[in-house]
Amino acid sequence: MEGRTGEEPAWFNEPCILGIDEAGRGPVLGPMVYGCAFCALSQKARIAGMEFADSKTLTEEKRETLFEALKEDTSIGWAADVIHAKDLSSQMLRSEKKSLNAISHDSAMGLIRGALDKGVNLVEVYVDTVGDPEKYEQRLSEKFPGVRMTVRKKADSLFPIVSAASIVAKVTRDRALRAWVFEERGVEYGRQFGSGYPADPETKTWLAANVDPVFGFPSLVRFSWGTCKPLVAKLCVDVQWENDDEDESESTSARKNRRYESAAPGRHSYFKSRQLQQVTTHL
Repeated sequence: MEGRTGEEPAWFNEPCILGIDEAGRGPVLGPMVYGCAFCALSQKARIAGMEFADSKTLTEEKRETLFEALKEDTSIGWAADVIHAKDLSSQMLRSEKKSLNAISHDSAMGLIRGALDKGVNLVEVYVDTVGDPEKYEQRLSEKFPGVRMTVRKKADSLFPIVSAASIVAKVTRDRALRAWVFEERGVEYGRQFGSGYPADPETKTWLAANVDPVFGFPSLVRFSWGTCKPLVAKLCVDVQWENDDEDESESTSARKNRRYESAAPGRHSYFKSRQLQQVTTHL
């Protein structure tokens, strides 16, 4: 988790507000990032005048400028939780599957807990919703009694502290993509992958060109996304797993996709990161 470091300022003891937003929930490439920003309640009006806005409405240059200003401002705290593509997919495809909403909720609660653990006297928290806002708000209120929770749709355009969190999340994700170093050895991947969103033709072309018939996609790719499954079925070799005999009715494409769902300890990181397990085939 990234964030402001150093000695905690005195204003942490004052009543404080915190906003939370995410970036990169929908793309098939790269991390999903949850960001938060927080400040003393007495600074609420000043934050409203700092030109923070929904990051999607700002140019990249403006977002970068605002983020650097936020980092230099000692009256504002911030943190970011970067959840990488392979971690998202591993959680969503493991035997006890975890939904993207559940992953998102856990990340948001982790940011709130992180601020409280630093000694921030949180009295109000504002969150851009994932799922039903009323249920989400109730869950947060039960998890953090004594903190007034406000969960809304489009919170990044309603509350300046959430707008600031939106800047944190978006810039952190953009920088992570620009600085991305492919961990796969001996393979050259182009970087012309477009926006990373499933509907982007450039992204779809890049995915089709960079799927290995045995090892699948590089670690930049969220291989659990629906965009990837037909490519695996079409372009990857079939894999016979030891437990295939238990369910002979399972389709070929389903068996191919399930290649990602098992792993063993002590194996090369390439296999472990993709949840691949070696099996023995008797001819």
